[in-house]
Amino acid sequence: MRSYLTVSGAAALLVLAGAAVTATPATADDGAADRSFTIEDPRITESSGLAASRAHPGIYWTHNDSEDGPYIYAVDSRTGKTVATITMRGVGAPRDVEAISLGPDGNLYVGDIGDNLNGSWDHVWIYRFPEPKVLKDATVRATQFDVKYADGARNAEALMVHPKTGRVYIASKNEGGGGLYEGPARLTTGRTNVFRRVGEVPWVTDGTFSPDGKELVLRSYFSARGYAFEDGRLGADHRVDAPLQGQAESVTYTADGSALMFGSEGARSEVVRVDVAGARGNGSDSKSPSKDGGGASSADGAGAGGSETKGSTLVGAVLLAAVGALVFMNRRRKRG
Repeated sequence: MRSYLTVSGAAALLVLAGAAVTATPATADDGAADRSFTIEDPRITESSGLAASRAHPGIYWTHNDSEDGPYIYAVDSRTGKTVATITMRGVGAPRDVEAISLGPDGNLYVGDIGDNLNGSWDHVWIYRFPEPKVLKDATVRATQFDVKYADGARNAEALMVHPKTGRVYIASKNEGGGGLYEGPARLTTGRTNVFRRVGEVPWVTDGTFSPDGKELVLRSYFSARGYAFEDGRLGADHRVDAPLQGQAESVTYTADGSALMFGSEGARSEVVRVDVAGARGNGSDSKSPSKDGGGASSADGAGAGGSETKGSTLVGAVLLAAVGALVFMNRRRKRG
């Protein structure tokens, strides 16, 4: 969700930078799925989460982050068009929906976990419903789970369901970084589900597990990092190539694990494919980006159907310095 004060300035800078350096990815002319695409639906102006369907190849689930109602959209990566709108029934009015993830049980998990006032709400919600077997507009009954954090309320934008254990994780967000929170082995209704801090993470706008569950990728406005993940804990981390986008909000692995799909907010927002190093799939004929920390971020992404944009690292550095200045000025203003 759009964060105010310092982050609103960062988002504005990113919008300008994205317009200047990011080539618009075109839908693949060969009709292949899981390629870079543009979300065409005029209703989707604040796409804040992405989840790759397993039941429907090439389909990505997304949602707006606030003031949209209980709606989830299925978007076809071949065309960028919405092929199904799901209305959740049996839940309260969504407050700030920030993330979506598909579990090994075939359920979609929707994270109503945003809190722009950073701890003003003493609980947040997770909604769960089975991924539809048929892609058409439908109303489904969803289960609502109450969630609290063991160390107090906080803002969050990333919710990830482990593809093997089914355990839900949330990454919190603030200026100084955040925490990775682990939910109970199984979410339950009728009582509060307490999430406990199990790791430290940087500023995070979304995250995703690899299909084998051995890696967790977390993204921010400027970059992405991958973490080895074993027994519910973070291991060694490394840089992951990510596109520079106007407001970097979402990320998911493709269903086959061959690439990461990075999304952003805004009307006709872009979803950019970046191949995972050493993996080739779904007709991609481009060079896989580095994952060892040596490569610069690609603004168009591997397999995007366009040329690689130069200068992303420099622009990112300039923007980071600008955001640092905004943070400094905001803190001085608060102290004054």
